[in-house]
Amino acid sequence: MFEPLIQKIQKEGRVYPGHILKVDSFLNHQVDTTLMEQIGTEFARLFEHEQVDKVLTIEASGICPALTTAIALHVPMVFAKKSGAKNMGESLYLATVHSYTYDRDYVINVAKEYLKPSEKVLIVDDFLANGQAVLGLLDLITQAGASCVGVGICVEKGFQEGGALLRKKGLRVESLACISKMHDTSVEF
Repeated sequence: MFEPLIQKIQKEGRVYPGHILKVDSFLNHQVDTTLMEQIGTEFARLFEHEQVDKVLTIEASGICPALTTAIALHVPMVFAKKSGAKNMGESLYLATVHSYTYDRDYVINVAKEYLKPSEKVLIVDDFLANGQAVLGLLDLITQAGASCVGVGICVEKGFQEGGALLRKKGLRVESLACISKMHDTSVEF
């Protein structure tokens, strides 16, 4: 457990119905840049021996922790886009992901030129609930012929199946804050 993040969640996190934890005042809307730098440094420490070539995430909320992690590891960061653009071309890896937060499916994509065979890729994201975002990113990595060396998660909802699902697949998952229970106004770690 990463104490600076735990303290921030306890101080500023807000619980909403449906097991939604709002951390938009410091993690995924307004960003506490000092905390984000610490998060990136911590993920880099946890995965420093994995010889990471790239850090991969999904837009938008995963970009900040993925970027600071990539900076700390001195490697590029790539984010999967949730929608296509005319300038993306047709040479894309595509995967379908179901969003727990928005309760809808969307297609994510990464240009093939940014994920290469034999690259060692670290996935970083802000939340882990059901694991669908990570599974979608893992699909992109597999399509590229690359390998996933681990998953760094800022906040894991340990009472949901995502973490267990990913670990059962043999993935190394490192969560900086793991919530065991959510109550009406508080969380337990």
